[in-house]
Amino acid sequence: MAKPVHGATTVPPDPRGPEPRLRFSREGLRASLWFWPSCASLAALVVSLLLMQVRPGDDAAWAQWIWPAGVEAASSLLQTVATSVMTAATVTFSLTVVALQLASQQFSPRLLREFARDVRTQAVLGVLLGTFLVSITGLHGMDPGRPVPVLVVGLVYVLGIASGIVLLLFIGHIARSLRVDTMMRNAHQGCLTVLRETYPLSETGEVQEFEQPEGGTLVSVGRSGIVQAVEWKPLMTVLQQHRLSMRVMVQPGDHVTFGSPVARVWADDGGEVTLPAVRKALAEALEIGYERTPEQDAALGLRQLTDIAVKAISPSINDPITAAHAAGYCADLLVDLQRRRLGAEAHRDAEGVQRLVTEGRDYRYFLDLVCGPVRRYAQSEPIVLTAVLRLLRDCAATAVNDGQREEIRRQNSLVLETVRGEMVVADEEEIRDMGRRVEEALAGDLDAAFTDRAGETRSV
Repeated sequence: MAKPVHGATTVPPDPRGPEPRLRFSREGLRASLWFWPSCASLAALVVSLLLMQVRPGDDAAWAQWIWPAGVEAASSLLQTVATSVMTAATVTFSLTVVALQLASQQFSPRLLREFARDVRTQAVLGVLLGTFLVSITGLHGMDPGRPVPVLVVGLVYVLGIASGIVLLLFIGHIARSLRVDTMMRNAHQGCLTVLRETYPLSETGEVQEFEQPEGGTLVSVGRSGIVQAVEWKPLMTVLQQHRLSMRVMVQPGDHVTFGSPVARVWADDGGEVTLPAVRKALAEALEIGYERTPEQDAALGLRQLTDIAVKAISPSINDPITAAHAAGYCADLLVDLQRRRLGAEAHRDAEGVQRLVTEGRDYRYFLDLVCGPVRRYAQSEPIVLTAVLRLLRDCAATAVNDGQREEIRRQNSLVLETVRGEMVVADEEEIRDMGRRVEEALAGDLDAAFTDRAGETRSV
């Protein structure tokens, strides 16, 4: 086979190789429901085995203070605690499954990961499973002919009380977590954290563009899935070693398929590109999985809030107020994005040479992500359309450049086009009044844009 030549537009795809090796990222471990409970169970098992070796005689005063009774009473206590915590663990699992089912059906399937990565749920499971293991380990070591392992019995006594407390706290936590307002708040806070970690502050909100030579060699990946993260530092080392520059054409949240191009590479001298090394480095740099993760995906939180809004206005739910509240949370995130440096990002080596450019989303993408689906599904619901326009008015009041204002104006026009002939005159006039307020905010007349009667343009 002929070697690829610099400037070629296509590259023959790799033969589909084996599945990538298992990766344990911090986000993956945090989102797993089994990891931390397993760690707690293992720690409890080790501690109980060590404490089993401590068997003071009947003449030890401190041992009598911890457990004054005999072996039979201790065995009865351990059996009772073991049975009780398994019942509590069953209740915990049942409540977790109900929460997952409700979140998937009523709000968004993309919220399931948030319940799985909930620290409180993992802590409760860890306490219950740890208590169970300590109890059965103590039962296994009970011997009528030997002194009572009082430290194990005392530990089980304390853990039994703790298990009852954490179960009550967990029930209250689930009751709060199943409220849609709590879900929206958590999605908003998580997205805001990722936005602040991903996009640096910029007073002008500019979108960066970087010039690169024409042509280049397209590089594909040997597997399919969703890009979860881009680890650019190891990739920079390979590019510098082979005197190459690259533009990664995908970003976290994108779906890639086998054989599709994900990057474009240039050699510094305009010659051939060392494709095997580049493919290997790119495969290690792109973390590809089966679902979107919030680790580097700044748009996932907005997608979750948009899903809640769209599901709320579906005929099966019919809750426009929730959709309007979701739009309010999205407005805060879109306002925060206005003063951040969006778009592509360049990475330079130690010599100051631009080696790598990674793609980034612009402000138009985020506006389309929020306004587009809600606008389409809320064509006959004035409450939701007014909430979308209220979102645009808030963004217009804080826009920092003409590009952002133009995108806000575009979305405002699309919403107003949606209401043509779809509702009664009074509702349509209310929506158009909010549309005019968006234009006034874009023009800088905030007094006219936000003046209303008793909060009519702020409350739902």
